[in-house]
This record gives sequence, structure tokens and C-alpha cells, in this order.
Amino acid sequence: MSVPKKMKALVAYGKGDYKLEIDYPTPECGPDDIIIKTEACGICAGDLKCFHGAAMFWGNEDQPAWVRPPFIPGHEFLGEIAEVGKNVTEFKTEERITADQIVPCGKCRFCKTGKYWMCQPHATFGFQKENNGGMAEYVRYPKTAVISRVPAELSLEKALLIEPYGCSKHAVDRAGIGNEDIVVISGAGTLGLGMITYAKMKNPAKLISLDIIDERLEKAKEFGADIAMNPGKENVVEKVLELTDGYGCDVYIEATGHPSSVKQGLNMIRKLGTFVEFSVFGEETTVDWSIIGDRKELDVLGSHLSPYCYPFVIENIMNGKLKTDGIVSHVFHIEEWEKAFEYAAGSHGDFKVAIKF
Repeated sequence: MSVPKKMKALVAYGKGDYKLEIDYPTPECGPDDIIIKTEACGICAGDLKCFHGAAMFWGNEDQPAWVRPPFIPGHEFLGEIAEVGKNVTEFKTEERITADQIVPCGKCRFCKTGKYWMCQPHATFGFQKENNGGMAEYVRYPKTAVISRVPAELSLEKALLIEPYGCSKHAVDRAGIGNEDIVVISGAGTLGLGMITYAKMKNPAKLISLDIIDERLEKAKEFGADIAMNPGKENVVEKVLELTDGYGCDVYIEATGHPSSVKQGLNMIRKLGTFVEFSVFGEETTVDWSIIGDRKELDVLGSHLSPYCYPFVIENIMNGKLKTDGIVSHVFHIEEWEKAFEYAAGSHGDFKVAIKF
């Protein structure tokens, strides 16, 4: 496959300053690198928050900037190998592959102990110029990229869910769900639905989905939720307490990124319960920390990325155990990136939107 010198790419120069370039330099293939021709790239809520200038990405007085412009966004992508470096022996051209969002250094203490997803330098695809993302015709995978093969027979709409479903799996695994647990998953977007369909495989006593959009709740029930409730229409804290003889749920997974969902979960969860925080927030969240300590002695866990999850996710998307129907609803050409970002925000009822080339 011949790789051209120039390519189409969406380039982020600053907050809200994204431009489609039609003759952006194609990444060069070093001796240990792989260049893929991008098939498509999903748009994550994190991509949208970055575009709109969230402090998590651009920094503020309390935290340094994470992004390093100019960069090409996108981390939910896959493609066909167009070129391999002379030292690459495990992969060959025309194979279909994808990679974890993190690009581990392989040298820090986290990488050396197998916890590569918390790599100290924390290079990631789609937010720094050194590791440009998938909203471009070609992407470079460096030597340390965590690569997985994608079966040729896996449809694009399903393959685009490998990265988000990997994140969903890790969050659910962090919760340590047992078959006697009452589990509440707050948020039924793409990630929340991925959590629902995977958590169902854990066979919890009761699986409850919360969302303020009824159409999403219907999808959650289709994907395995036993109960679906809308916090905008009913007092879900009271409902969960009623369902649990006043104790509260055993596990609460927060997947909305909205401060109200955090407070809701702390009030809903039982003493000695497990609270898993997955979301990236666009604003600070304030809670009464005495609930966590003095009142309930909760286990509060974070969840970041998708370590060691891709092989399982690929296998179980392929065999249908992880449900995917109707999640990827629109795939726009790169020239329509602004429309794609608009649809990805959910204003038209979409779960997952992607960009293709």
C-alpha cells in the first residue's frame, strides 16, 4: 500500500480552534513504527469536552494542561496497516488493527509492574502532537503501542465499539460485582450501555440503569437491565431504597460526568458499598465527604482506560455476548466533522457517532 506524503486531518490548534487540513504531513514510519490507513474514528465525550475547553484537558490554576497542540484528536479508531518499520516482525501490511488509547513508555514503575495504563508520562493518542489520533487518514503506532488485531469479518459499526467497550469492561471489573449484588449504573450512553451488557454477564441479583433520556433506558433494558429509571421523572434514590429494604444498592457506577449523578450515588449506595467513578467531568463536583467516611465507610474507586480488555471485548462482540445493535448510528465523512461533533453531543438522539475517510 502506497502512503502519500500529505493527508486529510482534523487538527486542534487551541480551545474550539479545530481546522480540517487537506494537505497535512502524513506521519513518517520509523524503524519500530506501524502506519495505518484509518478506517474510521469514533467521537468520545472526552473529545467534545476537549473541543469546548474543559480544564481537565487545557488546564487551570489547579492542574496543568494535558493536551499539547497542535494535535489530531481521536482515540477510538482502527485501520489497515499501510507500512511497517524494518524492525517490526509481528505485524504485516494489510492487517486490520487497533490499539489502546495509552501509549506506555515501558520504563516507569507502573509500566514495569504491568500497570501500563497508569504510565507516568501518560502519552495518549488524540491529545498530544507526539501521538496524533485517528481523525486523520493515516496514524502512526509507535513501538510501545498496545496493539490488537481486529477480525476482517467484524463490521465497522461493531469494531468502533472496541475502545469504549474496553473502558466499560474495566469499570465493571473495578466494581467486583457478585451475583448477590444490586448494581446501579448511572448513564446509558455508549459507555453505560457497554457496562450494562458486560455487567449482565456477571449475573448480579438486580441490574438497574439510570438516565434522563427514555430512549436510552429502552436500549439499556434491551441490553440487559432489569430495571430502568429516569431521575428526571422520579425519585430514584427513594426507589432504590425501597427495592433494597432501605439499605441501598451494593454497587454504583457513575458514567454520566454530571455532578448530580455523584451526589445521587452517594445517597443511594448502602453502607460499605462500592462506588466506581468512570466519567470525565466538565466542571468540579462538590460532595459531603463525611458520607464516604463517617456515615457509610464506602470503597470509592476510579476507573481509567481499558487495560488488558481488548481481546475479551473483541471476542465477545464477535460472538454476540456483548450487545452492540444500534449503538453506532451515524458515520460522517471527515469533511462533515462539525456536523459529526454536533450529532455526537446527543442532540439528535445518537449513542455513538464516528468519522470516516
